[in-house]
Amino acid sequence: MASFQKVLVANRGAVASRVFRALHGLDIRSVAVYSDVDRELPYVAEAGQAVHLGGSAPRESYLSIDRVLAAAAECGADAIHPGYGFLAENAEFARRVIDAGLRFIGPSPRWLHDMGHKTQARRLAQQWGLPTGAGTDVVDPADPALPGRAAAIGYPVMVKPAAGGGGIGMMRVETPEQLADALRSARSAAERGFGVGDVYLEKLIRTPRHVEIQLLGDAHGHVAHVFDRDCSVQRRNQKVIEEAPAPGIATQKRLEVLRRSAAALAAAGYDNIGTLEMLMSSTGEFSFLEMNTRLQVEHGVSEEVTGVDLVRGQIRSAAGDSLASILPGEIAVRGHAIEARVCAEDPMRFFPSVGKLEVFRPPRHAGVRVETGYGEGSTVTPFYDSLLAKVIVHGKDRDAAIAGLQEALGAFEVRGVKTNIPAIQMVLASQEFRSGHVHTGLLQELLDRAKAASKVSA
Repeated sequence: MASFQKVLVANRGAVASRVFRALHGLDIRSVAVYSDVDRELPYVAEAGQAVHLGGSAPRESYLSIDRVLAAAAECGADAIHPGYGFLAENAEFARRVIDAGLRFIGPSPRWLHDMGHKTQARRLAQQWGLPTGAGTDVVDPADPALPGRAAAIGYPVMVKPAAGGGGIGMMRVETPEQLADALRSARSAAERGFGVGDVYLEKLIRTPRHVEIQLLGDAHGHVAHVFDRDCSVQRRNQKVIEEAPAPGIATQKRLEVLRRSAAALAAAGYDNIGTLEMLMSSTGEFSFLEMNTRLQVEHGVSEEVTGVDLVRGQIRSAAGDSLASILPGEIAVRGHAIEARVCAEDPMRFFPSVGKLEVFRPPRHAGVRVETGYGEGSTVTPFYDSLLAKVIVHGKDRDAAIAGLQEALGAFEVRGVKTNIPAIQMVLASQEFRSGHVHTGLLQELLDRAKAASKVSA
């Protein structure tokens, strides 16, 4: 088995802690990095060594390529794991890591570059024979033919930034009269958020499901799928609940799209961890949305149902091992797993909540997996995302997993900040979710229903 001597994890919180656990299991020395406000967080002490990056703002710490590389040189690391978010999908960062004589634990820089631009990713998906919905390349808002192109796609359409993600800059357009304003707003948001104002048009699928395909490749021309997930329960395009396998998909259809995806990426030469994100219409048709060239937040549900340690696999693949030595001979799904992202947010408006965690006691039930970078007494600051913990439950079937998650969240004690646990519990208790009739607008529908009911009873 190929290996590294010392790996710096260029991230924070729950993902840094998760990667440290995989490194320790592989007997690889680990290095944490931290900003000013993260100095006392528990994840820092979980590594064998820790290096201060800089100020609290991301651009002064976790987004500073120069500071991350300087930290790696200071501690003598021979590889860097980017986690997810921050620099994880930054092609320049990956290239500079390699140019510094280190290994980047992730896909090759060319994949970060090619998949980082949405319209280029769409073109590649089409070349690979993956299903894609109607859409355009990057558009010029001044193009007199643009209204006709939008009409040819068919309203409603989405105006979407070609770079970045997280739902930033996405604009829904129901009529031709809304197109010009939507283009201006989307371009402005894209320039602010990603430094690139390119936008494109895509057919809007009403009440779609968000289904992901987990992939793992190596440097020897092999790619395997590690089954699928459903990530449809979202708030403002941010995932809240994820589960594996995706419910309600016929076995034959599931296996067909999984095998087709893995074969396409193998033929293209994909070489590390990645996720194909697909939209599934109400009639069961799939269309390519984007590809994430990194470890996903929700990777844990796939690990729970397959027994495959994806983080170890990612590290070993980057070290040069082949999939034949990384993965079991046959990967099968056992039971069902479901994850909730517990965030420091107002549960109805989803505004961030900051402050000291006066009480922070995650559930410790059998069959419950909790990943967090916080502890009791830690402070939640406004500088980073609001994720407090991921609570993952594995059950013999979907009903058992849902019941287990409801119980675990009911036992999760948090005081000092507000959390979104009430909103998650509302979804888990709904007939729509329990029956598997999920879609990306479900959480908002349930929130609107709850608000309307509270007005009636007031």
